[in-house]
Formats: sequence, structure tokens, C-alpha cells
Amino acid sequence: MEKINLTCEVSGERIDKFICESLEEITRSAVQKIIENDGVCVNGVSVNKNYKCKSGDEVEIVIPDAVPLDVEGENIPLDIVYEDDDLLVVNKPKGMVVHPANGNYNGTLVNALLYHCEDSLSGINGVIRPGIVHRIDKDTSGLLIVAKNDASHLSLAEQIKEHSFTRAYEAVVYGNIKEDEITVNRPIGRNPKDRKKMAVTLKNSKPAVTHFYVIKRYGDFTHVRCVLETGRTHQIRVHAAYIGHPVAGDSVYGPKKVITELGGQCLHAKQIGFVHPKTEEYMEFESELPDYFIKFLSKLENKN
Repeated sequence: MEKINLTCEVSGERIDKFICESLEEITRSAVQKIIENDGVCVNGVSVNKNYKCKSGDEVEIVIPDAVPLDVEGENIPLDIVYEDDDLLVVNKPKGMVVHPANGNYNGTLVNALLYHCEDSLSGINGVIRPGIVHRIDKDTSGLLIVAKNDASHLSLAEQIKEHSFTRAYEAVVYGNIKEDEITVNRPIGRNPKDRKKMAVTLKNSKPAVTHFYVIKRYGDFTHVRCVLETGRTHQIRVHAAYIGHPVAGDSVYGPKKVITELGGQCLHAKQIGFVHPKTEEYMEFESELPDYFIKFLSKLENKN
């Protein structure tokens, strides 16, 4: 059972819709069922699904323990960069969802991991996310670490929490970034105007820090290295858009006219580094830029 507290920022929205748009990976029907079982209180009083939010309402949601779903392993090829008895590092392709969720119960990285590792995955994040310590978006490619046991999972998660876990990405962003380095230290939370998006906001947000380093300028675009101190949802994409340089191909935070040839944002998780949970040795891995990224850089190079 998990308790989540939210604050309504606008008036007039139905409570079930507000909760569904505020929380990731929970359906409206699931929220309505929680409400029916008196699992939602507004200002300390349980409400029904027709309740209309008022600005400033304090909402508490009690989410019951998940009922295990039958997530099956699938023989999907994995690009494994490193593997031992405690963890593995996988190079995820663009377009692959990390774990099962609404509309994506097959063909995910988790399905592939269950086939490859069988019972050797940590159980801390439950049956839907076995072994998953951190995530990258569906249309972001690159390196991801997977824990094979709970001890490894806890160690790696603590490193991420303490900001000692190295995560560096490369991206192509719109515009010509004049500074060689930019650090964005702005909190990220749900966008008050569109709760399906994230945004830089002070309300119901968490600290977020991203360092941007210019690799090469291409006039209307800039190739950058992005180093994370924190790991908020869509962090690089939100911070890039915040400084006026959204990630190329990003249909959510970028211009309305999307660069369709990229098939999503031009963002690649290139490097990860961590202390091995058992050997206590610092390990670091890098992956080559994928074809879609290289082709786009070549196109920009030829224009200049």
C-alpha cells in the first residue's frame, strides 16, 4: 500500500481526472475503483468520483498493493554491453518501451530480460519492473543498468539517490547555444496546464539539475553532452526546452513541426558509471551513437 499526496492547482476538474493526469501509469478506471473503496480523501474527507477540485485542495490517494500480472518472457534480442551475476548493462534501441504499462504489455525490455535472465532479476520494483533500477524514455536510445538481485538493486538505487551514479547523454538541440557550458538547476513537476507533460515548476516538484556541454554547433542546431545530477521524468527534454533549445525531434516539448525522420527525440544515453555493488570497483561504460543519430549529424554537417 502506498500513500500519495497532491495539491490541486486549478478549480473545476473532476477528481478522478486530476489524479489520473497527475500520476504516471495509472488508468482512470483504476483511480475510480480506488475512489469507490474510499481510497481518496480531499482535505481529510473521502469523496466520490464526481467531486470537482478546488484550487488548494489537499488530496491523499491510498494506492493498494498491486495484483501480480502475468508478464511473460519473450525471445527478443538484447544488446548486452556487460553482464555478471549481479547486474547487466543493456544498450536499449529507440522505440523500445522499458517495462509493461497500459497499451504495452509485450515487446518491452522487461519481456526480453525475463526471457534472458529467467528468475535472476531483482524483485524490489515488483513484477512489472523486475530488475529495473532506472528508466529511459521509449524514444530515447542508450545504456540502462539492470539489477539481478535485491542487494544490487538497493546499492545502485542509493548511488542514484546520492548523485554518485554517472549518467551522460548526447543530444542534438534546436538553435545555436552560445555558451560552452550551461547548468540548469530548476525543479521539475507536472505541468499545471497540461498534466500529461512535465515542466519547470515550483508546485509539487522535485529538485532537478542538468549540465549541458556544447560538442559542436551547426547553425540552427547544436550537438551537446548532457550530464544528469538527478533523474526526473523527461528531465533533459524539459530543461532543454526551458532554456529555449528543445531536443530535435521531440514532439512533446519541441516545436509543433516535428522532424519526423528522427522518429522521436534525438537523445542517446551514452555513458553510465557506478560502483559495483559486490566488488566495490568503479565501472564505466559507453555506447556508440546509433545510426539515426549519426545520419542526422551527417545531414547537419553537409549543410554547413
